[in-house]
Amino acid sequence: MNSLLLASAMIAGYFIAYHTYGRYLARKIFRLDPATICPSSALRDDIDFVPTKKEVLFGHHFTSIAGLGPILGPAIAIIWGWVPAVIWVFFGAIFMGGVHDFGALVVSLRNQGRSIGDIASDIVNRRVRNLFLLIIFFELWIVIAIFALVIAILFEMYPQSVIPVWSGIPIAVWLGYTVYKRQGNALGLGIVAVILMYVTVVIGAYVPIKLPKILGQSPITAWMIILFLYSYVASTLPVQVLLQPRDYINAHQLLVALGLVFLGTIVSHPPIVAPAINLGAKGAPPVWPFIFVVIACGAISGFHSLVSSGTSSKQCDSENSSLFVGYGGMLMESVLSALVIVAVAGGIGLGLTDRSGERLMGVAAFSHHYASWAAAKGLGSKISAFVSGSANLIESYGIPPEITIAIMGVFLVSFAATTLDTATRIQRYVIGELATACSLKPFAGRHPATFIAVLTAFVLAFYNGTGMGALTLWPLFGSVNQLLAGLALLVVTIYLARQDAPVVYTVIPMIFMIVMTGWAMAVNIGKFYASANWLLFVIGLCVFVLEIWMVAESVIVFRHVYVAEKRQST
Repeated sequence: MNSLLLASAMIAGYFIAYHTYGRYLARKIFRLDPATICPSSALRDDIDFVPTKKEVLFGHHFTSIAGLGPILGPAIAIIWGWVPAVIWVFFGAIFMGGVHDFGALVVSLRNQGRSIGDIASDIVNRRVRNLFLLIIFFELWIVIAIFALVIAILFEMYPQSVIPVWSGIPIAVWLGYTVYKRQGNALGLGIVAVILMYVTVVIGAYVPIKLPKILGQSPITAWMIILFLYSYVASTLPVQVLLQPRDYINAHQLLVALGLVFLGTIVSHPPIVAPAINLGAKGAPPVWPFIFVVIACGAISGFHSLVSSGTSSKQCDSENSSLFVGYGGMLMESVLSALVIVAVAGGIGLGLTDRSGERLMGVAAFSHHYASWAAAKGLGSKISAFVSGSANLIESYGIPPEITIAIMGVFLVSFAATTLDTATRIQRYVIGELATACSLKPFAGRHPATFIAVLTAFVLAFYNGTGMGALTLWPLFGSVNQLLAGLALLVVTIYLARQDAPVVYTVIPMIFMIVMTGWAMAVNIGKFYASANWLLFVIGLCVFVLEIWMVAESVIVFRHVYVAEKRQST
């Protein structure tokens, strides 16, 4: 299989899916109404609720859901072969992930821009709402702590990215001010902002910055403290000051990066050197059901429902825009995953230098990097596979390797930073909703809720004094995240049933996700028990019981709704 043929076929398939299946969902299932007044206008406060053009909102939504997920998942799952990875990424995004993201956005638009967890109280019942919000809080708690660590590590791995990433903040603030206060043209000014950002990328390539130890603390610890402070400020500022313009710039940056990788695929068009199917990878868990957990973003991810119903629904200017933002954003993320597969399955074969300095080519390069699950699953290994493959593709038409590495480093850190402060903002909403539900309204305010969000993540990160405390709970994250996707689809399904709309398009992916990821979680809980890892065993078991409880109550409600609707129709 040639990499160019594979990439072209997948991109063409996404385009066709958007204009057929996506539009069918918009017209026949969710029945979008452009005349409906959205929460961004009805509840406008110019802090969180701000009507935003769909092109600008797409930038925020896409960069928030993308993060590092669509890169890291495929970069490890390809160890089972490129065919299983391609099938799940392609069909999962079209028939599951796109429906999930789109559905969560529409349901939130029709419920005052509330989160999918809070909406569960109206659609199912209050107990389910509280269970759902607790699961969401747990996931975001881990995400905030982990992404602060990941970004700190990336700054150490790619010191070329430090100047461009931090320079992006004043550039974004300038863009937001010029567009909103001076009524400037968003597209033209966005292009200028991206050009300015790439000027800083070139500077960063030749002026890398590494932090020294500060007060005896490692550079990673220092970066994490800075990032927690940043996430507090960024998530409390009005969205049009930093969040929107920065994400708009990052969206353009992504398009540039994807264009560079795709151009490299056209120029070099390397053959796929990864095996088509490799179910016996050394040390790897069984492909079924774990591929559905390892590859989340790029196919379907529960975190996306939090973005759709957390920040995007508060900025969407029209129901019609939700198709482009929700369904289109998911497909674009899957395009990124498709190019990641091409980079690690084909690009890495153009050359890989091992630790001894030997230059490996073709199948030997891939086999060396993916010799075993243990060798390939670490953060550094997954990122280096993508960066090495992408760099090979980009360098094929003459861009210097120093610039290439800087571009990819900035790309990775920028998207991780977007996930960090978006997750912090969403956690603030969740804490506010929990506080309101528990009659603790003083904690529901913007600053108290944000302080709790940041403080709890900080405590998780530093409870053992290293900044890596969240890694203790990380083994639970994949299964919890994918179970959250199934639960979000469950809420969307009951919403559609109450609207007397066809539910088969959400029921099938809902059942699939709950069964597959529940299966994966049960296997992991068994491993935690066998290894006497009592912390993960107890927490995993509690989450699993909460999920079963929520599903059971939801099924009872769904049955009552379905029977009632059937009686009315007869």
